[in-house]
Amino acid sequence: MERLGTGIGWRPEIADAVERMPGIDWVEVVAENLCPGHLPESLRRLRERGVTVVPHGVSLGLGGADRPDAARLLALAERAEALGSPLVTEHIAFVRGGGPLTASPRLEAGHLLPVPRTRDALDVLCENIRIAQDALPVPLAVENIAALISWPGEEMTEGQFLYDLADRTGVRLLIDVANLHTNHVNRGEDPAQALAGLPLEAIAYVHVAGGFERDGVWHDSHAHPVPRPVLDILTDLASRVSPPGVLLERDENFPEPGELERELGAIREAVEKGGGPRADGAGRTAASVEPSSVSTDPARQRLALAQTALLSALVAGTPVPEGFDRVRLGVQARALAAKRADVVAKVAPELPVILGAGYRPAFLAYAQGAPMTDGYRRDALSFAEQLLLGGKLADARVRREVREWWLERSGPAPRSRRPAVRLARATRRVLLRH
Repeated sequence: MERLGTGIGWRPEIADAVERMPGIDWVEVVAENLCPGHLPESLRRLRERGVTVVPHGVSLGLGGADRPDAARLLALAERAEALGSPLVTEHIAFVRGGGPLTASPRLEAGHLLPVPRTRDALDVLCENIRIAQDALPVPLAVENIAALISWPGEEMTEGQFLYDLADRTGVRLLIDVANLHTNHVNRGEDPAQALAGLPLEAIAYVHVAGGFERDGVWHDSHAHPVPRPVLDILTDLASRVSPPGVLLERDENFPEPGELERELGAIREAVEKGGGPRADGAGRTAASVEPSSVSTDPARQRLALAQTALLSALVAGTPVPEGFDRVRLGVQARALAAKRADVVAKVAPELPVILGAGYRPAFLAYAQGAPMTDGYRRDALSFAEQLLLGGKLADARVRREVREWWLERSGPAPRSRRPAVRLARATRRVLLRH
């Protein structure tokens, strides 16, 4: 595997700081936030300096019951080629449910949700990964995710699940040590046991990030400093294998560049403290085998029903499936709604400006009865539509601005701002009122 070195997640908010930061060997960028034909100038300059750029996908849903969407795979492939990347990465997660397999409406989670560690889920995930590998121009690595909830009736530990996944598909692993810490706090899982079960030679690189604990639940925020327990897990991993690359993730609440540099320094120290692989050869070795020819269709339907029932409980208020912790599902549901509000505020930044302090409570009230079905941009439009149609905007100025915002964005093309066209629109509105 190519040696990547020390890296940081590239985000527009810290683009200038990343360019000036010493010791950055590579960066990772959210694939869905890039347009292959119009790469940010900052990324172009980094590439010209020889800095490797890796696209990191968040929307494939490889752990879902459906086979991977061909258009999403093509988009990820295009970004890998545009960036000249040595690999692409995605998550072991599901992000949507419903559809033909369950004869029910489509639902979107808006975030990464955990896959049950069962034979059915593993069979489906392995086939989905093979489909993705065949469609991508470079190797694929998949990441373990953080979870607030546990599936009842799981048949494997995280280490066993990841080992079998790599063994059966030859896929690389992106190990997030912050997510191992999250699962330790939230699900009582031992990070050392997970590391001991991994096929170490399959590790492509490592993620490190911060979070916070509230009421006994760890939230993987990517908006707080990296805590000592996460660095200790990184040291444990580095004592077992020399990781090809280590990357700091930060998505919000960006500190001063000096603070980011200090965090990168602490990450380097944690790796050095691990001192490379131990003499006892800890960790397991995966030997890829030929793909099974067994049909996954029955497993897909069983998985689809289970995932859709869970997702519906989280985003549509349907009954909690048997065996799940109701309190923890409530925490997850609130976290999904909050994440949804945050992303819509980024996709449609005018709405929080127009609505002011009323934006967040209005959106959370909307989200309770309107599950997301078609991505965040459609979600922003639907939110504005409900505000307008529901008569919930008492202030005439706010109502007018929300209506104008919706009209500008709801058609197939932006409304013209030419004076003559604007005058014609205004005249038509006056005539229609008479």
